[in-house]
Amino acid sequence: MNEAIRAQMGKAPNRKLYFTTIIIIVLALLIWSTLGVDITGLDKKGTELAVNIVKGIVAPDLEFLFDFSTQGVAYLLYQTIAIAFLGTIFGSILAIPISFLMAPTVVSAPVAYITRLFVIFIRTIPSLVYGIMFIRVTGPGAYAGVLTMSITSIGMISRLYVDVIENLDRGVLEAMTSMGCTTYEKIRYGILPQLFSSFLSTTIYRFDMNLRDATILGLVGAGGIGAPLIFAMRSYRWNQVGAILIGLVLLILLVEVISNKLRSRLVSGTN
Repeated sequence: MNEAIRAQMGKAPNRKLYFTTIIIIVLALLIWSTLGVDITGLDKKGTELAVNIVKGIVAPDLEFLFDFSTQGVAYLLYQTIAIAFLGTIFGSILAIPISFLMAPTVVSAPVAYITRLFVIFIRTIPSLVYGIMFIRVTGPGAYAGVLTMSITSIGMISRLYVDVIENLDRGVLEAMTSMGCTTYEKIRYGILPQLFSSFLSTTIYRFDMNLRDATILGLVGAGGIGAPLIFAMRSYRWNQVGAILIGLVLLILLVEVISNKLRSRLVSGTN
């Protein structure tokens, strides 16, 4: 038996050259990448800034953290959640027709190709650029954040939606086609009931991402807790910075736990 195994192993191809080539390519790309990055290290001012942030987290402004007025951390976190939630809902609703227009199993190939190009164009522009553009149109505030979250959500959600659509059992569509059903009827009665759980799971996942992005958008004035955070850092109010960061960490952890449980139940089909 051992001789048969040795003989079989002797027939196996030698992959040393293959793995060596891969390692050399990766190392060459790593060296090439480091040449394009200016690594200057931390100066004295940067080290002091990092120490002050840590001190602010260790000794936060508890009055600011537990202030439930419109100027407190609780309200700012609530506004951030509202921006992320509304942006996710609007983006997921708009992504549904777009995702079906991207699926070649539902529409013709030219229509699917043009729609995919449109979605690629949407995904190419960073969320901060959308935020700055909408701020110019609507002015600074939460409304610009909601519009930004809606547009940026379309690209990712529709891409994940169409993957689910393309992996469906096509026998349902073929049966409905043979019955003379229209495209709307195939989507409404043959596809949507099968896609509901996967679509909802994707929407929850995107909300988790939007909650983090909404914080960043606040830095450019699109509402949420990001703007007070940058103002507190610029004015060296490190205790307030610590209070905001603690609130953000607790919020993200809570949403992470809840979203993971919901998504696991939706995927598994349990109640």
